[in-house]
Amino acid sequence: MRYRQTFIPTLREDPTEAEVISHKLLLRAGMMRQVARGVYDFLPLGLRVVRKVENIVREEMNRAGAQEILMPAVCPAELWQESGRWDVYGRELLRIKDRHDRDFCFGPTHEEVVTDIVRREVRSYRDLPLNLYQIQTKFRDEVRPRFGLMRGREFIMKDAYSFHTDLEDCQREYRNMYDAYRRIFDRCGLTYRPVEADTGAIGGSLSHEFQVLADSGEDALVSCDSCDYAANVEKAELVPPAAPLATHGAALTPVETPDQRTIEEVSIFLGEPPERFVKTLLYETDTGAVVAALVRGDHELSEPKLKNLLGCQWVALAAEETVHKATGAPTGFAGPLQIEARLISDQTLRGATGLVCGANERDTHLTGLDIARDLPSLQFADLRRAAVGDTCPRCERGRFTAHRGIEVGQTFYLGTKYSQAMNATYLDASGAQRPMEMGCYGIGITRTVAAAIEQHHDDAGIVWPKPLAPADLHIVPVNWNDATTRKAAEDIYAELQQTGTDVLFDDREERPGVKFKDADLLGVPLRATIGGKSLARGVIELKVRADGAMTEVPADRAVEAIQNALSNSEAT
Repeated sequence: MRYRQTFIPTLREDPTEAEVISHKLLLRAGMMRQVARGVYDFLPLGLRVVRKVENIVREEMNRAGAQEILMPAVCPAELWQESGRWDVYGRELLRIKDRHDRDFCFGPTHEEVVTDIVRREVRSYRDLPLNLYQIQTKFRDEVRPRFGLMRGREFIMKDAYSFHTDLEDCQREYRNMYDAYRRIFDRCGLTYRPVEADTGAIGGSLSHEFQVLADSGEDALVSCDSCDYAANVEKAELVPPAAPLATHGAALTPVETPDQRTIEEVSIFLGEPPERFVKTLLYETDTGAVVAALVRGDHELSEPKLKNLLGCQWVALAAEETVHKATGAPTGFAGPLQIEARLISDQTLRGATGLVCGANERDTHLTGLDIARDLPSLQFADLRRAAVGDTCPRCERGRFTAHRGIEVGQTFYLGTKYSQAMNATYLDASGAQRPMEMGCYGIGITRTVAAAIEQHHDDAGIVWPKPLAPADLHIVPVNWNDATTRKAAEDIYAELQQTGTDVLFDDREERPGVKFKDADLLGVPLRATIGGKSLARGVIELKVRADGAMTEVPADRAVEAIQNALSNSEAT
């Protein structure tokens, strides 16, 4: 690949619209360009990286027994209406009409379409199990697309769907896909953690996210410092407290707290620590119910846990008018007593005494709340977000540590959520008709590209893991106009091409400093610098992009030395 014949429009400065490192460097390295908010062109080097990820994914999915298909990007509304998701998915679903005024959507995921394929073709238990996957462009109409490929609207995704006769076989395939995902991200050269996760809009009852660890990650994760347990903070299971939060008994007493609404404000005003407060959070659900969720003042509520406990599609903080109707007071003064809403409390409040809570009256709070005495029928559950230092629920020895992660893949056990709704059934050995068990497994191809950069970069540019790099070697002749230098570079390039080595050959008539800066920016794992002075000594210089290590190798054995360096783990 000759530089002068390849479209690589590099930039010297960070684009103003770019917010995170991967976005900045993909634009600066000439690997992509924005067409509209959250929609990008992939230029030659960027597309090469995308194809590298796709090929790794494809090889491992095929190795795991899945079969590749290709489904339409535009899907008829009827299928989504059958599953019940047409009305609940939200505005992220790009709805469109054809010339006959029929409803379609640009598929953000393809559970409905693949279930339709299978229900029309599979009749018997003998046809199962079946795992079908595709690699295709998706579209989710994000309200605030940002961070380049990390939260764009159009993206490339691998989505697989498996169909089974029973739960046991579906769980076997879930483990098979879980193992395949580990091989995929290992081969990509990424540091990652599989973590337990919420199933979100996809549905189902079991899910793992594969999170690439990076300081810029959007997702907050916790992991045990003594065992392998890890989870999203919204999903992580928490151990009930060993003993209730208790103090001396006291009667309920109203106290005036003028204009003090937040836990922090009232804590300072009353001189009580936040852990002695009860936050009463009112939520509305898709069923129309209003729920009051209680958590300790120093804790945060996990909305996914609340949603799953209630068995609803979504929960959202109640509007001001709903809060006033349920409590008789404005937001900031809600309390659990005499409230017109279903009450659910986090388990850390069980048996607690001497608490402070809202009084459902403007500028007033209550002290002396005794949970058992004042709320005897209160329901308790694990409702809070995990935090650093919490006890691990698996080994009960370790403590949680915190990480930031970028979700690049997710596996779901769907059960019969879609097969029952869409009548995807099979005949078992006795001739009885049964719904198929399903699993779903996604990988964000383009997001993986961005995550790799977020994890592998320095001040000079991208530092690609070798499996994802747009080329294996970057040849930089220092002075293209010097005949000796040019011939040596051309000879090495030609011989490497015959060996199948993927080479970017900088044949530009540019200053050495420009070439070196571009080489660092593009991040190819190994650079071969060919200059007149070094050739006069019979050597060329090799530089590993990852650690900057430089060595001189004999020019007449350059190809052998380059191949040895590329096989060395330090060049990856």
